[in-house]
Amino acid sequence: MTHEIAVIPGDGIGKEVTPAAVEVLESLDIDFEFIEAEAGDAVKEETGEALPQETYDLAASADATLFGAAGETAADVILPLREAVDSFVNVRPAKAYPGIDAVRPETDLLFLRENTEGVYSGHEDRLTDDVSTLTRVVTESASERLAEFACDFVADSDKHDSFTIVHKANVMRETDGLFRDTVKSVADEQGIETDEVLMDAFATRVCLDPEQFDVVVCPNLAGDVLSDLAAGLVGGLGLLPSANIGPERALFEPVHGTAPDIAGENVANPAAKIISAAMMLEYLGYEEESEAVNAAVEATLADGPRTPDLGGDASTEDVTAAVIDRL
Repeated sequence: MTHEIAVIPGDGIGKEVTPAAVEVLESLDIDFEFIEAEAGDAVKEETGEALPQETYDLAASADATLFGAAGETAADVILPLREAVDSFVNVRPAKAYPGIDAVRPETDLLFLRENTEGVYSGHEDRLTDDVSTLTRVVTESASERLAEFACDFVADSDKHDSFTIVHKANVMRETDGLFRDTVKSVADEQGIETDEVLMDAFATRVCLDPEQFDVVVCPNLAGDVLSDLAAGLVGGLGLLPSANIGPERALFEPVHGTAPDIAGENVANPAAKIISAAMMLEYLGYEEESEAVNAAVEATLADGPRTPDLGGDASTEDVTAAVIDRL
């Protein structure tokens, strides 16, 4: 069976780490058809559109999409791409790897973030020169869909048996109250154990003792901010992958941005993008291959070669070749 994979490198180091991930995937005995498309700052300068319609349509029809990064046009690119795959959950692991200088080397978290609404719904207005507004949207249906995914994930896992609901329902009583109550109700119906923590308390507690948390289910903005906080515990954004999952297709991207200060220098760390590709393998049903890629990346992170962000002097190509050699 041939899998059609949309490849959208985007801007900056996205153009370096995305080909690295494709090279790793091509080293496996799997029939992929990679179709490259453009998005981001550079294509907007050329065409006036940050996300050309043909790129959107490709992501909407491909079995999966590998996305790199976008610069100033990020909101005009990634939000529509998530819409193209009907992504309702963002899956973002934050794990410390052996050999990496991490603030909290015991950290091993998985964030399941609602991916369609909240303050990212786009309902902003400037009423006067002095007043602007933002409407936060939370629906029972979107909260249910996230909760069902979280319950299925925990039920199917040998590693996880519960999850933590993170919210701010003590202040945002109607919106986060609806989110919390809906997620808790679905979990209770499915017999999945949960606890709950206010998002500001979580921010403190996860820094002091990350081992008290495992799977974290949260609204859109909270998931964005708190997973970035967790990145600081494990060594930085350059090590975090993510998946945007929809009912029939998905999009996989590293959490880091375009890193314009090192773009084009062949020193970008490809680990997060390659791990994102491993998440794609698991999504497509290639669990053994996914585990093998993850193991190869972990061994490379532990023993080298390493890119400058991790204290080494290796190039992006050196690290990619080392991962493939270990495979």
